[in-house]
Amino acid sequence: MRWEVIFDNWERLAGGLGTTFQLVALALIIGAALALVVAMARISQNPLLGWFGRGYIFFFRGTPLLVQLFLIYYGLSQFPAIRSSFLWPILREPYWCAIIAFALNTSGYTAEILRGAIQAVPRGQIEAAQALGMSRALTFRRIILPIAIRYGFPAYSNEVILMIKASALASTITILDLMGVTRTLISRTFAVTELFLAAGVIYLVITLLLTRVFARVEARLNRHMARR
Repeated sequence: MRWEVIFDNWERLAGGLGTTFQLVALALIIGAALALVVAMARISQNPLLGWFGRGYIFFFRGTPLLVQLFLIYYGLSQFPAIRSSFLWPILREPYWCAIIAFALNTSGYTAEILRGAIQAVPRGQIEAAQALGMSRALTFRRIILPIAIRYGFPAYSNEVILMIKASALASTITILDLMGVTRTLISRTFAVTELFLAAGVIYLVITLLLTRVFARVEARLNRHMARR
């Protein structure tokens, strides 16, 4: 085992890890906003909105993230209309293509989590808000959404961890994230076992830290239950 390879290249691995954090953070923020819209469409009484929500969730949960990433990065460039549009400066960059693919993918999963959490809100809570004269929008903002977030948080924390690990696919479109830097270093040093082991340990440590953070947040969200 050539451990010196890891120590000599730890700055490059740290730089790749920073790119990974950027990709995942932006994808999660954009994906959460999209997920709320899709979840509302999914539970809407309007048939068209309902079909859109179901179709969106079905597609992005039913197809591999790698396929979605390739369709956006390689597929869209095949259309002359895309290459001549105002979107091309964004869609020609692998960094933004990865963020778009990750955001769309996580929004499909998050929308289904939100949908289940919203529908799990006790009917009595909603009726109590209506009895107090709250409008539908105010009821959703002050009653339904906070309770749904508490219900859906454990499942969403798993989605964030899965997104961290799935971000390794960004290296397939030339992005130098943690896995991209690892593969580049392997091609130069041929230290396959050492560098892949280092990358695996880094992902494992990130997962462990996130698990601890999410456990604390979940405990705080449900602190009223602990008192009971």
